Amino acid sequence: MSRQRRHWARPELYLLHRLFPCTQTEILAARLGRSYGAVSNQAHLMGIYKSKEFRKALNTRLGQALGRSRASVETRFQKGIVPHNAGVKPRPGWAPGRMREGQFKRGEHPPTWVPIGSYRVNCDGYCEKKVADHGPGLVHKNWMGVHRLVWIENHGPIPPGHVVVFKEGQRTSELEQITIDRLEIINRVELMRRNSYHTRYPKEIGQLIQLRGALTRQINKRERDAQQDK
Repeated sequence: MSRQRRHWARPELYLLHRLFPCTQTEILAARLGRSYGAVSNQAHLMGIYKSKEFRKALNTRLGQALGRSRASVETRFQKGIVPHNAGVKPRPGWAPGRMREGQFKRGEHPPTWVPIGSYRVNCDGYCEKKVADHGPGLVHKNWMGVHRLVWIENHGPIPPGHVVVFKEGQRTSELEQITIDRLEIINRVELMRRNSYHTRYPKEIGQLIQLRGALTRQINKRERDAQQDK
C-alpha cells in the first residue's frame, strides 16, 4: 500500500533551491528526510540542476568516490585489507569445486546448437541461414538473412549505407519463395522514411500514435514516482 505523497513546505523548497546545485543528492535527501527520487524529481520540476563546479569536481577521482552511494564507499576494500582468497591457487577447472565437470568438452555443443547451413525464422519473421560458428560474443554474426544472401549471390556485396529489403507486398519467410525478383536495395535514409509512421499512415493516425506515446510516457513517469514514494 503506497503512502500519501508529502507536501513540500516553503522552507524545504528554499533549502532545495539553495543546496541542490552544490550538494550531493543523497546527503540532501537525508537532511530533508525524503527519498533520492523525490528530491531529484522536485529539483527537476523547479528547473534546478547541479552547478558546473559541482559536476567538474565529480570528474576527479575524489569526486567520483563522493558521487558513489554511501553504502558502496563504506563497504569497498580499504587500503591494507587482504582478500579472503589471497594466495589460494585455483584447482583444475578454473575454480574450486565441481565446475570442470559441467564445462563443455572439446567437440560438445549445447542442445540449441545447429550446424552451419541450417535455416531458421528469427523473431522479426525473416528467414536466416547459419553461415559461421563463432563462440560467445560473436553469436550474432553466425546468422545472415537469406534475402541478403540471395542479393549478394546475384549482385555482389551490399554497398555501405544500404540495405536489402523486400519489395512492397513481397515479403515472405518461405525459403523457396525468397527470389531476386522480390528484392530491392535502398539506402538507410529511404529505409527510415519507409519505417516512419509519418509516411506509412494517414496524418490523423500519425497524430494518434504520437499522443499514445506521450500518454505512455506520462503513465510510466507516474508509476515510477509512486514507487519512489512508497
